Amino acid sequence: MIVQVICTVCFLAVNTFHVRSSFDFLKADDMGEINQTLVSEFLLLGLSGYPKIEIVYFALILVMYLVILIGNGVLIIASIFDSHLHTPMYFFLGNLSFLDICYTSSSVPSTLVSLISKKRNISFSGCAVQMFFGFAMGSTECLLLGMMAFDRYVAVCNPLRYPIILSKVAYVLMASVSWLSGGINSAVQTLLAMRLPFCGNNIINHFACEILAVLKLACADISLNIITMVISNMAFLVLPLMVIFFSYMFILYTILQMNSATGRRKAFSTCSAHLTVVIIFYGTIFFMYAKPESQDLIGEEKLQASDKLISLFYGVVTPMLNPLIYSLRNKDVKAAVKYLLNKKPIH
Repeated sequence: MIVQVICTVCFLAVNTFHVRSSFDFLKADDMGEINQTLVSEFLLLGLSGYPKIEIVYFALILVMYLVILIGNGVLIIASIFDSHLHTPMYFFLGNLSFLDICYTSSSVPSTLVSLISKKRNISFSGCAVQMFFGFAMGSTECLLLGMMAFDRYVAVCNPLRYPIILSKVAYVLMASVSWLSGGINSAVQTLLAMRLPFCGNNIINHFACEILAVLKLACADISLNIITMVISNMAFLVLPLMVIFFSYMFILYTILQMNSATGRRKAFSTCSAHLTVVIIFYGTIFFMYAKPESQDLIGEEKLQASDKLISLFYGVVTPMLNPLIYSLRNKDVKAAVKYLLNKKPIH
């Protein structure tokens, strides 16, 4: 994730250089003209140059979105109404499922509308709302994954003290801090981005109001945005990843010290679902942001389309896989889902 931070800083720094350079050549009377051309809405390009692909992706995304709503909805209901799942791990899992529904619902419906109706414009305030929810859900998910790793660490490495360390007050507070911190971080980033003047070009080469794509259009100094983005990446990406890394290092050490093969298998199975989700989540983020940027280069439209499709699938496929991973690899969840579907008591 350090690579992602560096790439983000470099990307924003280049934009800052171009913005400053353009302003150096502006005269006083030109500034007055620019102030009169501030944009009131943005235009989301999406896959505007590929009409046949748009129809196919509309069908795929619609199906995946329905799977997200149903799969995560079932997990939430199961974690609420099944007493066997009233534990810290499933409380965090319920929060993660609710977060995935909120995250996809903040952008997928509007993306579906733009794919089928060709309506690509979004208001300034609508873009700000979309950016806020997308950034808030992403920040919160990073923290929740870190909290879940700590939960697995205590369960495996210190099982006798697990009920004391992860009491109901403790894990509810941990989840609340994750949501609150993610919301505050997103509010700061969104306000700093939307306070910038956007003059002339209002075309966002993306499916949604993604913050990096929006900052490209700013015609002002974005140095403050760079600084806050670096701090945000360190706090919400690198720090939780470090918690996850060290938690699993201690877990692995504890498992290797176990004499019982059955105990080792049980410990591995307890952590495998969460570890799989972490690898998918951080792996796709690393792949998206660590690769070189190809924006604004003539003759590379296909590569730009590929980048946008990867980003779109990251925002849809990952939330769709989460409930499948936890339900397929967890006996308690499968039993709870069967109970909800069949309405038979669990033995």
